[in-house]
Amino acid sequence: MDLFQTIIFGVVEGITEFLPVSSTGHLILTAKILGLRQTDFLKSFEISIQLGAIVPVIFLYWRSLLIDRKTLSKVFVAFLPTAGLGLIFYKIIKQYLLNSEKIVLISLLTGGVLLILFELLHREKTDAVKDLSGISFKQAFLIGVCQSLAMVPGVSRSLATILGGLSLGLQRRTIVQFSFLLAIPTILSATALDLMKSSTSFSHDQLYSLAAGFMVSCIVAFFSVKFLLSYIQKHNFILFGVYRVLAAGAFWFLLIR
Repeated sequence: MDLFQTIIFGVVEGITEFLPVSSTGHLILTAKILGLRQTDFLKSFEISIQLGAIVPVIFLYWRSLLIDRKTLSKVFVAFLPTAGLGLIFYKIIKQYLLNSEKIVLISLLTGGVLLILFELLHREKTDAVKDLSGISFKQAFLIGVCQSLAMVPGVSRSLATILGGLSLGLQRRTIVQFSFLLAIPTILSATALDLMKSSTSFSHDQLYSLAAGFMVSCIVAFFSVKFLLSYIQKHNFILFGVYRVLAAGAFWFLLIR
């Protein structure tokens, strides 16, 4: 993997990590377009590069992480389902699911259709939870259960948590912010687990690629987070659902046919 390819991966990750379009799915498809084989390093790279994208969230929400212990405890509760299932299915995910462009495209298409239908039918209630402090521990845990579906590449962690939160009665901005915070332990643990199992086999050049991808995704993700927080003030997520459907069709035509 050369520097140009690393930068492309960093940009793709930074843009897609917090949008409901699946960053992992886009990284897998990006590798296919660039003609890169899904080696053990590339799979680890696709997992670890997400670490850069959470730095802007830590920067923007450090008060919630350091001062608001109640919110922090709810984030931990929401993290538990993914943590448990991730440990159980780690080998299956890395050896099989991350190898399949078809799974990514089917997940993109299915998620896009569900997102469009949900937004057309969903009506936010007047008593919807308006801030992070109003989220109950039960709601947090159920949001975490929804997030665990995103272990299937192409589903999207953001999509799963956002739809789960909206279904449970949270306001749009509230679940987006909670999804941001939930990304921190989820991505940290996924990266740590993978690096513990794989990092000893990486060359110096590969470690440099990880560092470069980290920095690029960090910078791009900062603007992506700002964009999403601004976007949800006046818009729903139908546009992202349409994008997922069109992207699935286009990639299927280009890569699978």
